[in-house]
Amino acid sequence: MAGSDSDAQAQIRALQEQLEQLKASSSSKPKTSGFDSYQTSLTSRYCSPEMSRLFSQRSRHSQWRRLWLLLAESERELGIDAVTTEALEQMRAHLEVTDEDFEVARVEEKIRRHDVMAHVHAFGQAAPAAAGIIHYGATSCFVTDNTELVLMRDAMDILLPKLATVIAKLAKFAVEWKAEPTLAYTHLQPAQLITVGKRAAQWAQDLMFDLEAIELARDGLRFRGAQGTTGTQASFLEIFNGDAAKCDKLNELLCEKAGFPKGCYDVSTQTYTRKVDLLVANAVAGLGSTAQRITGDIRHLAAWKEIEEPFEKTQIGSSAMAYKRNPMRSERIYSLARELMSKPANFANTLSDQWMERTLDDSAIRRIDIPEMFLLADAILIGLDNVSSGLVVYPKRINARVQEELPFMITESIIMKLVAQGRSRQEAHEQIRVLSHQAGFNVKNEGKGNDLVERMRATQFFEPIWPELDHMLRAELYTGRSVEIVERFCGQGGVLDSKLARYTEYIDKATTAELNV
Repeated sequence: MAGSDSDAQAQIRALQEQLEQLKASSSSKPKTSGFDSYQTSLTSRYCSPEMSRLFSQRSRHSQWRRLWLLLAESERELGIDAVTTEALEQMRAHLEVTDEDFEVARVEEKIRRHDVMAHVHAFGQAAPAAAGIIHYGATSCFVTDNTELVLMRDAMDILLPKLATVIAKLAKFAVEWKAEPTLAYTHLQPAQLITVGKRAAQWAQDLMFDLEAIELARDGLRFRGAQGTTGTQASFLEIFNGDAAKCDKLNELLCEKAGFPKGCYDVSTQTYTRKVDLLVANAVAGLGSTAQRITGDIRHLAAWKEIEEPFEKTQIGSSAMAYKRNPMRSERIYSLARELMSKPANFANTLSDQWMERTLDDSAIRRIDIPEMFLLADAILIGLDNVSSGLVVYPKRINARVQEELPFMITESIIMKLVAQGRSRQEAHEQIRVLSHQAGFNVKNEGKGNDLVERMRATQFFEPIWPELDHMLRAELYTGRSVEIVERFCGQGGVLDSKLARYTEYIDKATTAELNV
């Protein structure tokens, strides 16, 4: 037995020597600038400082310390005398992880190959009176999983007001242009007219669905709490001498202190179920689909010179073609959205691959995917806010394109009017079909204007409606209930007013989001 103790002490001394050597070697390394190693474009170019800070290492590991403090506080409240007042005071004084703490943890992890235990030791060095009770009864997932839940909750709290603001800006745009006739498209071919505002209202409605989905995911989040190594609370049952009521009370205290009023998930394994990540990812990634759809429309409208995103006075559209006004904002959003839409597949695969009570192959990918999912969504909303704040509409260009197609679009009304005058519906249809194809031939093959109306004026069959043709070419007659639809959804007292009510204060203070680059 004595020999065994001697061996253990020798092993400890060897580890301590390694620790000192690592500290010495790390302090002697030359410092490098941020330009010498890879940085993610999300944090360096696209997302907001607050979202970047939230998922920073300091934020994450400081949250670990807060959780260890909450656990120790709750254990003391439930009668665990090993947790002293001095220990709690020292823990509270060192909740923010310092650069020195990170260096200690880095060296510790090099030796122990366990990130949580490395930070346990680093926290113990900062708060020596608590060194013996930090992480008491807990498994690693107490800090890792509960921290992920806190970060996802706080990330959605950052996204939701930003999303509400984009919706409000699009709603304002929709109301402003609620009566401006424009070509609608089905199959990307001209269809019955709508208004500029009606199309924007559709964008706003899709974003509203995203808002509701993210709200549902956020409000549905629960805490993992203190569940032990396989979700049975066996370690805490032992700490509390078999008192199951105290195990329940421990989680009640933790949820209250951490801000999870719905409590803990009813069943946990070593982790909270990865189904939660998938539910959140589906909600957040839905924003990517909507953003791509909206910016795809804007890119088409820009190509047709009808509507453009903001373009700054000194902005360069192309390094070679000086005249160009490329929709770079919409293209950026579209590209980021493509990546965001890919995330749920990873979360689904992680969920499906969690054998029994947990496998660690969920760790590395979640370290990447959870932060990136929210950074992407944040960057997309910055772009959408910037674009929706400065959309430029060209009414004369829009009307010119409407007039190119309007003669075709009034043909259904003409048929109905001719039938009312006693003409055969089938004969009217055939007459219009022939003349329409002739007019279309001129447009496509000879580059001429649409002369369908002139052809009707020259055809005796259409004489009964000749006096009405000029009046029928007024575009506003063919937008249906577009104005009413916009007012009902986007106008004062409309659907969006109630949906966005909880974000009113934020929306009222919001300014135009600036692109980093």
